[in-house]
Amino acid sequence: MNKKCPNCNLVNFLEADICRRCEADLQNPEVLQITVENKKTPRFPQIIGRAVVCFLVVIFCVFAFYLSLIFSSSPLQSAEKAKVSKAISILEEKGFKSEAFLLKYLTSYRSNDNWLNASIEKENAYAATNFPFEIMTLYPDFFEKTTDYTERASILLHEAKHLQGADEKDAYEFVWRNRNKLGWTKETYGNSKLYQAVKKQTKEYAPNLFICQSGDLGDCTDF
Repeated sequence: MNKKCPNCNLVNFLEADICRRCEADLQNPEVLQITVENKKTPRFPQIIGRAVVCFLVVIFCVFAFYLSLIFSSSPLQSAEKAKVSKAISILEEKGFKSEAFLLKYLTSYRSNDNWLNASIEKENAYAATNFPFEIMTLYPDFFEKTTDYTERASILLHEAKHLQGADEKDAYEFVWRNRNKLGWTKETYGNSKLYQAVKKQTKEYAPNLFICQSGDLGDCTDF
């Protein structure tokens, strides 16, 4: 036989009058009752408090990570910002409202790689994004090796899909299916370096678009 302390749960000998650990009175019924009631106090408020603290810590870490991406890269110059704005306006005019809104109001543009992008090997890139932080890096080729604002708009449209969480397949397929809506047609841009590169990449990532008997290279969207 033994006597369990209701205050600290230590098992004492049956004849013990005072708990060996917390010195609670094991003979006083009133003390025992108060102790038992205290032990039954709901822990829900404590759980909520800990959850709030954990949530705030997570928010702080995410925000600190975001700032590290921003401050380890450089912003665009004024002339570059003007070119981006013009390309976004083309997307608005052509009916890509949600993508244009995201690019205009929710995206932070940088002119060189942050520490995270710098750790990834790239070749002949026009742009890169960091999802879900809505950061877009525009490389010199975006401004120098595109023929006009429509081609820049096609790049921004591709990257906007990444900012929405789409993978490469979905991004390439979306732009290729909507290239005529954008005005980025084969008749006008078929010989451009960007058009040819995107066509090649689209065939690699979305081969389902190139299974038709007719059309250039079996392109089912070619009309």
